[in-house]
Amino acid sequence: MSRSYLGDDCLQYLKQRQSFLWLNPNYQNRSSAPLKPDESRLYEASERLLRLAPLLKTLFGELESSGGIIESTLTYIKALNQAIDSPPGDLFLKNDHQLPVAGSIKARGGIYEVLCFAERLALENGIIENIDDDYNKLADSHARELFSRYRIIVGSTGNLGLSIGLISSALGFSVTVHMSVDAKEWKKQRLRENGVNVVEHANEYSNAVAAGREQASRDPFAYFIDDENSPLLFMGYAVAALRLKNQLEEAGRKVDEQHPLFVYLPAGVGGAPGGITFGLKAIFGANAHCFWAEPVESPCCLMGLATAASDSLPSVSQLQLTNRTDADGLAVGCASHWVCNAVRDGVSGVYTATDDELYQKLKQLHDLAQTDVEPSAAISLLGPKLLSSPTGVRYCDEHQLSEYMSNATHIAWLTGGALVPDDEYSNYLSLAEKFTK
Repeated sequence: MSRSYLGDDCLQYLKQRQSFLWLNPNYQNRSSAPLKPDESRLYEASERLLRLAPLLKTLFGELESSGGIIESTLTYIKALNQAIDSPPGDLFLKNDHQLPVAGSIKARGGIYEVLCFAERLALENGIIENIDDDYNKLADSHARELFSRYRIIVGSTGNLGLSIGLISSALGFSVTVHMSVDAKEWKKQRLRENGVNVVEHANEYSNAVAAGREQASRDPFAYFIDDENSPLLFMGYAVAALRLKNQLEEAGRKVDEQHPLFVYLPAGVGGAPGGITFGLKAIFGANAHCFWAEPVESPCCLMGLATAASDSLPSVSQLQLTNRTDADGLAVGCASHWVCNAVRDGVSGVYTATDDELYQKLKQLHDLAQTDVEPSAAISLLGPKLLSSPTGVRYCDEHQLSEYMSNATHIAWLTGGALVPDDEYSNYLSLAEKFTK
């Protein structure tokens, strides 16, 4: 039996599918996170992405202007700040829904891990002699012939598969993506159009991951990207924190004891929010406050973070939750044990939201910020409001933040949407209209 830090009130909220804010009792308890990665790996990942940038520029024409750097903008929308129900401070949007190549936050972790594998193969097989060599050699015919012998395999709800499929195909790898049958059809089609083998599974996301892991175990030339247990994915995401630090400085936003930073991160299995949380805490320490966001039917990370580090993590099905939500990227039944044990002390809390609430924020982003995202990304916009709730006020009081809230920077992390087909997004807006009348 897993030991849980969920109180009776929280359990009732979860079982009744009510949106609420849960505060993490292990926040700042270093001993609760037994798998904390070495912070030096964050800087190693950043340096690797810099030396691989010329290769990415060669592979993807859309990266010409950025010199091969995959990054999104940080924007302040005055109309949105005036309309949103939030505590004092200024709300910014981190626009990972517009990340080049893959159109979602998964462009950070997925592309990074495939590049790590390609770099290793290239070094081992003499395509490049050392890390100071010309990395454009990884795009030539000799490298492609080498990479074509290997198969990249991953389990995905959609966006991770897109990022891995696109970069792997561009390098010449064979790729197989295992997905649940109810994943978005347009994502499966886009993968197939790029030569990716898509295998569908009738059950939930974790079954797709297990199938991919099992397939890779039988093939000596297979490389499995394990969304549930991947330090490389994690560090690819974490680099975003270093980039954000520079963007905040460029925007004139301080982050210190009197200028707190609040970041709201959509959470599926936990890799992306986990990596970003790790990076932000490494850079800003106690002055960065990271809140994760999940649908009421899929609060797997909340349940995972509320479970003792040494115990197996529960599935949302144990609370008779369906794991069905229009926020398909967040439809995960069981969180990553590895991620939870890496950042259990760094997550301030987790909030849940109904699909109705997601659509309300999706429409608000469309109307006030001319920003079009997937429902899973819109959940981040609900974060600031929760700091005005009794639970949020208690958090601010306990951490001596209340008197400094007018100086706060809030960041809603928008995680996906750029590749959504027009007709699909029109359906989102139609649903949003029903929930806002």
